[in-house]
Amino acid sequence: MHALPRRHAEGGAAAGRPALGPRSAGGTRPGDGGRVDLRPWSGGDEPGAVPAAALPGGGGAVTRFILDGQEVEATPGETIWTVAQREGTDIPHLCHRPEPGYRPDGNCRACLVEVDGERTLVASCIRMPREGMVVRSASARAESARRMVFELLLADMPGPEGRDATSTFARWAGVLGVTQSRFAPDARPAPDLSHPAMAVALDACIACGLCERACREVQHNDVIGLARRGAEVTVAFDLLDPMGVSSCVGCGECVQACPTGALLPKSVLDDRGHRVAEPAREVASVCPYCGVGCQVGFRVRDNRIEEVVGRDGPSNQGRLCVKGRFGFDYLTHPDRLTKPLIRIEGATKDPADCLEPARAREKFREATWEEAMDRAAAGLRSIRDGIGPNALAGFGSAKGSNEEAYLFQKLVRTGFGTNNVDHCTRLCHAASVAALLEGIGSGAVTAPFMAVHEADLIFIIGARPTENHPVAATFIKDAALRGATLVIADPRGSSLDRFATEVLRFTPGEDVALLNAMLHVILAENLQDDAFLAARVDGLAALRAHAEAYAPEVMEARCGIPAEQIRRVARLFARSPAALTLWGMGVSQSIHGTDNARALIALTLVCGQLGRPGTGLHPLRGQNNVQGASDAGLIPMMLPDYHRTGDDAARAAMEALWGAVLDPAPGLTVVEILNAAERGAIRGMYIMGENPAMSDPDLAHARAALARLDHLVVQDLFLTETAALADVVLPASAWPEKDGTVTNTNRQVQIGRAAVTSPGEARQDLAIIVDMARRLGLGWTYAHPREVFAEMTQAMPSLANITWVRLERENSVTYPCPAPEAPGEEIVFHDRFPTPDGRALLVPAGLSQPEELPDAAFPFVLTTGRQLEHWHTGAMTRRASVLDALEPAATVSLAPGELRRLGIAAGARLRVTTRRASIEGVARADPALPEGVVFMPFAFREAAANLLTDPRLDPYGKIPGFKLCAARVEPVP
Repeated sequence: MHALPRRHAEGGAAAGRPALGPRSAGGTRPGDGGRVDLRPWSGGDEPGAVPAAALPGGGGAVTRFILDGQEVEATPGETIWTVAQREGTDIPHLCHRPEPGYRPDGNCRACLVEVDGERTLVASCIRMPREGMVVRSASARAESARRMVFELLLADMPGPEGRDATSTFARWAGVLGVTQSRFAPDARPAPDLSHPAMAVALDACIACGLCERACREVQHNDVIGLARRGAEVTVAFDLLDPMGVSSCVGCGECVQACPTGALLPKSVLDDRGHRVAEPAREVASVCPYCGVGCQVGFRVRDNRIEEVVGRDGPSNQGRLCVKGRFGFDYLTHPDRLTKPLIRIEGATKDPADCLEPARAREKFREATWEEAMDRAAAGLRSIRDGIGPNALAGFGSAKGSNEEAYLFQKLVRTGFGTNNVDHCTRLCHAASVAALLEGIGSGAVTAPFMAVHEADLIFIIGARPTENHPVAATFIKDAALRGATLVIADPRGSSLDRFATEVLRFTPGEDVALLNAMLHVILAENLQDDAFLAARVDGLAALRAHAEAYAPEVMEARCGIPAEQIRRVARLFARSPAALTLWGMGVSQSIHGTDNARALIALTLVCGQLGRPGTGLHPLRGQNNVQGASDAGLIPMMLPDYHRTGDDAARAAMEALWGAVLDPAPGLTVVEILNAAERGAIRGMYIMGENPAMSDPDLAHARAALARLDHLVVQDLFLTETAALADVVLPASAWPEKDGTVTNTNRQVQIGRAAVTSPGEARQDLAIIVDMARRLGLGWTYAHPREVFAEMTQAMPSLANITWVRLERENSVTYPCPAPEAPGEEIVFHDRFPTPDGRALLVPAGLSQPEELPDAAFPFVLTTGRQLEHWHTGAMTRRASVLDALEPAATVSLAPGELRRLGIAAGARLRVTTRRASIEGVARADPALPEGVVFMPFAFREAAANLLTDPRLDPYGKIPGFKLCAARVEPVP
């Protein structure tokens, strides 16, 4: 659709200015070097327009002017449109979105208003008021011009409402009474349906530029531009490619921004390719995928989530990623469990069943809930009473709610009588938490990732936010484009590298060598923050002596980073007014992960980069509720709020609250539990929402251990690889089917609300846990998550001043929170740390060799991880049609040079072998991988990467080294 650009000058309001300016087909402005110009257009052709610096963020005093006969005030940075909206005057708009991140553009002219004394009408979204100005938002002249704008746009529309009867365009066309056009339509392009999730219908496009701004300036993906000129201007994906073959990452920001229906989710389309009606309702909730904790709106029709939209939450500001927007039809997948299952008498538990769901299903029969719960509880009770409490263990879930995590660990501790309870934090950030507790007395982040907006320098190590925390990555890109120094340290490259000032591609496994070399520079050159160290930190002398041996010139050969670059980055970090450190599982998933984190914490403390705006330590949490589940005590050595089980006072407080006697001995961790099961020491398990038959290292061992259990109860959505080895399987509820709270990586406690009901006889997880507790002899009466949350606030001082009622009202509250109505503290430890003396401790970290290094037989380093499109073990995302269509098969990624050396073409079959097993996948060329490194995702049952990984553990965090083991790669004959 190109009616507006061709006819734009005819309206007279902006003659002489191209509506959108010339663009190349790729979407960049000629001569800008590919960088996005984030400066808002200042309205230079409008009489009395002001410089862009006066737009939001500019200085100046309050401006008083007259709007429709009433005196109003504009604060610095407000436009006429913004003031009108605040005052309750609704002015039509198409190309403008008031959400954070969207600058006004002023090209559609739908928001024209009349200003006394000025010859032309002005676009209110970009015009700044001046003192004494008289504005008429609904004059006859303004309304006539608006109707003309809509009539011109309507000429090419496929019907009076475009393609979306619920769109901004359709609403305003109706308000203005424009239902037909006198103008002849232009040629209408055919729809582009090449993308699995989104439909492109440019016959409804008005070239407003919102999709371009959404893609380039909000999500920073630079896929969408405006190609050609004048009457031929068109939306372009990359070089005028179909959307489905472009570099689009499927975030859907363009769909959410489009005002006409030119871009729509396929899930809302009728047979004509139109959206004809609003969904029945929209339910405010939280995304259940990564730890960012994006707030979402589930739009529901006929008990089905038809569409997901981003809401203006504190960690996403309306933004979503491909999983959060298009990853929810797993709820209605045919594999969904709808009735309890009991293993058929005599049906063997074979680890091979993990690979063949159909064969595994044949070994179960359906049962009533009464029979299933009787069987499940009786087996656990028999082991507890006959062998002993420590023969039992439980795995809870970081994908459930805080209330479920709290009740699950309480059940294990009081119903089983053991501390053998853990969850997936053991496999992601256990090393980080161990080092943080040791160094600063708290395992939580000290600053939210949103602190990037105030940071002068952002240091990211061992993390790939664009894939694992994509919405957080958009804010990191914002900060880098604003001018913050971005330093990225990782053996692998990523798309975030192009925003970085410094990229450190260090040798896999040599985190400590790099970080200690940086410490050496800072201490040798006296760049440390002496005042901060003297007031708040112990252990400097020992660290200084330790760091002397780590000169960059010595470490260069080991870590692979030139000594001069190490020195340059160390100086940048130390001298930065505010440096924020973010890290991921590249740091923690190592047999020396705790040492990696110790060195990182020492670097931050030595430079005093903590406790101030723009500073802090932030391990990016993996799953949506890893932080909350850990806070709630779903770990074996800690009671709720990180009190050790051996702490007599803390244990006594919990015993008084729970009315039970607790074991002071710490329990076993995830991998230790399965090791004990293989030995026969653990005889029974209750697993809720975890899938260790896919997530644990050396899966052959893990699956054999699960198969050996006398009694295994699994509570889940699907017959997962773990459930295939169960004795009783209990059909559970998915996140959009329940009420509850979760705590994201920023320490924001957020409330989720049920949007749809569970299928068949599937039950709420909380109700199942309560039923199990009663059958194990506990007199629990919890009927709603709010009752559990109320008890949690008694057990967990961290939740002080946060109530269920407040969460229902505010949706999100950050802890710690100093008062019932006060906002939570985003930056913590301003003046003291939560240690007995208020001081932090510097812990030197020494070098250590990985247990497995490449050799002649296994010359590659294998590293594993997640992909943008798939989550964890794939139980949900591989049953989400869009996500599975985008990434349908297991891949083996190598540097292009390695593929050439091996004589393998991308797309061919490869076999990867380690000392434990062999698996196959499709070869993929990845220029971001260094030579000698092979990457595999671990979400694919048919090519389970963790069959290959090394089960040896970090001695402190008890976390396995998923990121490094020796491997061999060869073509499949």
